[in-house]
Amino acid sequence: MTSAGTRLSRRTFLAAAGSSLAAAGLAACSPAEARPTINFHQSKPEAVPYFRDLAAKFTGSQDRFRVLHDMATNLSASFVRSSPPDLGCLNYNLEMARFMERGALSDLADLPEAASIRDDVLDLTNWYPTYAGRTSVIPYSVMAASVIYNRRIFADNGLEVPTTWDQFVDVCERLKSAGITPIYGTFRDPWTIAQGLFDYTVGGMVDVRAFYKSMHDVGEKVGPDSEVSFQETLLEPVRRMVQLTGYVNPDASSRGYGDGNTAMAQGQAAMYFQGPWAFGEIEKAGTDLDLGTFPLPMTGDPADLKVRVNIDLSLWVPEASNGQEGARAFLHYLLKPDIQNPYNAKFLGFGTVKDAPAVTDPRIADMQEYYDDGRFYMGASQFIPNTIPAANYLQSIVAGADAKSTLARMDADWARLAFRA
Repeated sequence: MTSAGTRLSRRTFLAAAGSSLAAAGLAACSPAEARPTINFHQSKPEAVPYFRDLAAKFTGSQDRFRVLHDMATNLSASFVRSSPPDLGCLNYNLEMARFMERGALSDLADLPEAASIRDDVLDLTNWYPTYAGRTSVIPYSVMAASVIYNRRIFADNGLEVPTTWDQFVDVCERLKSAGITPIYGTFRDPWTIAQGLFDYTVGGMVDVRAFYKSMHDVGEKVGPDSEVSFQETLLEPVRRMVQLTGYVNPDASSRGYGDGNTAMAQGQAAMYFQGPWAFGEIEKAGTDLDLGTFPLPMTGDPADLKVRVNIDLSLWVPEASNGQEGARAFLHYLLKPDIQNPYNAKFLGFGTVKDAPAVTDPRIADMQEYYDDGRFYMGASQFIPNTIPAANYLQSIVAGADAKSTLARMDADWARLAFRA
């Protein structure tokens, strides 16, 4: 027998022995422990204790399934090995959409809960490539992001929330003249530029969904003469993004996300381009603040105002799951109004169901009307494959690199990826 064959034989023997021991152990377990285990993958850091508690409560509420909370699984590897989690509750993004596009996620259209999701929210899942004829994910929570501002600084300086681009620039000029930093920049962390400055300026001027649909259609032919391109279609929003860097703190290039939260807590700037996830960090400082939010105006028409959203959490069950029945049972539990609504209230999310209650936290309440009216867009940075270092390109632009030539590099990267595909 070859050495490889010997190793295989040993692995087979150990696996068989392990199975026998596991079976013996299972026989000795209590009835509760002997229930089928549902592997529940949820890795949003700040929500891990919350969902771990829900998993324990569900396990204790019935005698059919035991839910094991997991946050460490490598999703890509688990799908390749055909051993994915039984139920996932994750941010829905371009990387996650790969599994949906390839049919790796089961169809949840038959669940009553699928029909309760707002049509425009469910449609957000179709912004990415889908698997035809399936409802592969059920949105659980939506995060809406816009400009965070200090209401007291605005009031003390006689400023109103701007609704047009010219008004916004005027607000920045007046704050600057008063010796107040208009916008706190955290350019040391590239993702904050992509999520904030880039997404807000592009989303306020460009139809993000239509743009990326056209980019996929053009594919490897993307360039200066194509119907759409980064260097032409997004040039004006990016130029305005650069214009706004004239209103940030002088040390923005050396300041990161944590610095921005601390600065806002200390009233060092009037505005901050971050999502509601920053409020929890700002709150830790214990300072007495009055913060609110408003969509960044990018045109001269207030009717164009929109907020940036993302499906912060979505529920899905893999085709390869061996515990689909239990996964669906826990999914049903998580979508009960008395479970889902408190989660969104605690973590500043917006409800995904048609009869979801309005948010009550005053820091995000002003975004409710835009969410209710479907006046929102998904961030433009979220549609760029990770193999294109878009955030780093944007960081170089705010640091002084030529906008058009840098966007042309993004076009070239996009074309190369499309060619390989």
